[in-house]
Amino acid sequence: MTDPSVTGASGARQFWRRLLAQRAALVAATVVALHVLVAIAAPLLTAIEGQDPTTYHPSLVDSARGGVPVGSFGGLSADHWLGVEPQTGRDLFARLVYGARVSLGVALGATVVQVLIGIVVGIAAALGTRWVDQLLSRFTEIILAMPLMIMSLALLAIVPSSFPRPLLVALVIGLIAWGNVAKITRAQTLTLKGLDYVAAARLSGWGTWRIARRELLPGLAAPVITYAALLVPMNISVEAALSFLGVGVKPPTPSWGQMLTAADVWYQAAPQYLLLPAGALFVTVLALTVLGDGIRTALDPRAASRLSIGTGRRREARADADTAQAAADGNAAADASAGADATGRKEERA
Repeated sequence: MTDPSVTGASGARQFWRRLLAQRAALVAATVVALHVLVAIAAPLLTAIEGQDPTTYHPSLVDSARGGVPVGSFGGLSADHWLGVEPQTGRDLFARLVYGARVSLGVALGATVVQVLIGIVVGIAAALGTRWVDQLLSRFTEIILAMPLMIMSLALLAIVPSSFPRPLLVALVIGLIAWGNVAKITRAQTLTLKGLDYVAAARLSGWGTWRIARRELLPGLAAPVITYAALLVPMNISVEAALSFLGVGVKPPTPSWGQMLTAADVWYQAAPQYLLLPAGALFVTVLALTVLGDGIRTALDPRAASRLSIGTGRRREARADADTAQAAADGNAAADASAGADATGRKEERA
């Protein structure tokens, strides 16, 4: 009988080998890690610069020209590493790194809410009675049919401004966009519940939720993690769009989408004010998308990567071949050991 812990460890090793064999995924993971590190270290970085994201510097903008930053490259200097914001003179580097905290925090928070609700609804639909399944499935379809942006705009517009805006945006996105996670969870649970080990747990007298916790959740990890990795860049884009439309994160809290909203009239006079948040948003979403595709491919080798370059197919195949060879060597060694034991027992009997 195979030891489950050994099987799980072997599966984890295969996953990391396949993921490390993808050059594009490694580069994307490095970029994402740098963005997360910058977001976490935002207070330290701005302290080193000697600035903060909310202090106005009227002397650094030319009021006679409508608030254009004084100096070249948007007021770039030793005190302001990326220049200053038009009209207000607020430090652009400080607002950019603090905006990373808001954008990434909202996206991750919304993803957690989506995954938790989707898993609970999907498992309840798959393990419940026929009527429960029908009710939850129809409700999930209604959620999927709702236009995310329109519903978010409506909900964010009626909530009092005293409620913390980043938390509100994360909750609204999570509460509206969990439908696909629920459908994936339900389909996978229906497949798993027919397997022998789940039937054995049911026959042994385990309750429904104990079976779900002990037997089904490990089997749901791969598809749910894969989809969650792709949800994060989607949620970053949604947060940026909501802030761009004026119903997301409110000033003075910095956000990349909010910075883009204020920069739409300054792209000629101060192009860095538009290019910096737009570039940060583009690079982050692209890196998270590539990383999510790499995780999906590593968890399911049968699924071809959507990327045409940098996927390291030869390296993946070599990693899979090495894993298969190691398993074959282990089986051969076990067979040889069993044969030697059998021979020794025959000799003893003789």
